[in-house]
Amino acid sequence: GNATTKNLVVDPFCFRQFSEKESSKGYAGAVFNISIERFEEIVNSCYDSTDLQSGYAPFCKHIFLANDFSDARLNVLPITSQNEHALRTKYEARNERELPVLTRYFDKELLLKDGKEESEVFPVAKYLDLILYSREQIEKENAAMGKKKEYGEVEKKAPWGIVSIKAQDVDREHPMTPITAMRNALGKDQGGSGVELVRESYMEAYEYWKDHANVL
Repeated sequence: GNATTKNLVVDPFCFRQFSEKESSKGYAGAVFNISIERFEEIVNSCYDSTDLQSGYAPFCKHIFLANDFSDARLNVLPITSQNEHALRTKYEARNERELPVLTRYFDKELLLKDGKEESEVFPVAKYLDLILYSREQIEKENAAMGKKKEYGEVEKKAPWGIVSIKAQDVDREHPMTPITAMRNALGKDQGGSGVELVRESYMEAYEYWKDHANVL
């Protein structure tokens, strides 16, 4: 598209993923060294509405792009005999309602011990998963939060806002961890969402996560 219309804009919620913004300091996920403006230019030039993939709700979509333009690094790694010493476990709940469950993760400091560089330990992602919310949903959520966001004309016209960017080694959504799926199947009173457990997708998640772990 030309300069005045964009299909995709980086939503302020996602600013913490760009090093030009102060809020990126201490953010654990992927942080980009290129400017937001340049990032928008690149992703809009690759945009094709037939690439939109369904997300967890009708207002949420994903676009998977080959990452040939950034140095965003993975924060999920395959477990190997070289790095398994850095695996740790803890009981964790994301809020008061959830039951704490046992999780495992790589301890980033242990992975980088002995003066290893991040570039040695964390490969550059092959793909980026852009998580998009519809303009209507973003406006609803901002109104609900009482946020008066000042969006420019270009932003207001863009049908999709990028709310999160994940650096990945595959061009599809990572399955949620098996324990998350199991916890979601609990009733709302236990912090679940009452979503029925589908054995097939649970086993898919198991196949992936038995050999991978997040870096914290």
